[in-house]
Amino acid sequence: MAFERIQQTKLSDVIMARIEAMIVDGTLEAGMRLPSERDLAAQFSVSRPSLREAIQKLEARGLLERRQGGGTYVCDNLQHRVAEPLLDLLSKHPESQFDLLEFRHALEGISSYYAALRGTQTDLEQISKAFTAIAAEPGEDLATQAQALSDFNLRIAEASHNVILLHLVRSMQPLLTKNILQNLQDLAHKPGVMQQLHQHRQQIVAEISKGEPEQAREACHQLLAFIEHALLTSNREQSRMLRSLRRTQTG
Repeated sequence: MAFERIQQTKLSDVIMARIEAMIVDGTLEAGMRLPSERDLAAQFSVSRPSLREAIQKLEARGLLERRQGGGTYVCDNLQHRVAEPLLDLLSKHPESQFDLLEFRHALEGISSYYAALRGTQTDLEQISKAFTAIAAEPGEDLATQAQALSDFNLRIAEASHNVILLHLVRSMQPLLTKNILQNLQDLAHKPGVMQQLHQHRQQIVAEISKGEPEQAREACHQLLAFIEHALLTSNREQSRMLRSLRRTQTG
């Protein structure tokens, strides 16, 4: 009987697999700086040469990069590839704002569903903390509010415990934050709209906290449908004002 020889795994490959797993599960986020070689080697209980070899292999695969000034970082190439062309499209074609809202129905709806299904107590605390941060002071600028809302959505995606969904949301964060800011700029001046948006988000948090997946997804859909309706109403009002202004100028 012939037995196959057992191949000994190189320590650097084991380290590489461990770091890869941390990138996949979101422990190491895109753009995050790794600890120094000395600290990382101590945490893994490995030699620095083996760690250095693993990092070099991950660099070759495009997962890590060394930046000028020192430090090794998790590559965020995916984020740039996804966000930059779409940000450009969004700025040139305002109607794509509604296309992105439709996409958010799927993305945020499924995030809310799985957050309610799988979210741990720690996840729920993070979502609640992010929701509290949204309750901005009256004088707070819209860009800060948009970032807080984007962080809130990210906390929900993290609570879904779906690594594909989490990486997709993270990679699209600049685009999603831009869309949220644009929506706020169009709607913030409308009486009562911000309060209604807050109530919709409060319902999402409540359904996730109760562990009601279908209701959480529906609450998310209700929020985005409200935003879409409010934007359409605002656009119609602006069109009427422009037509009235033209008639006044030509009269």
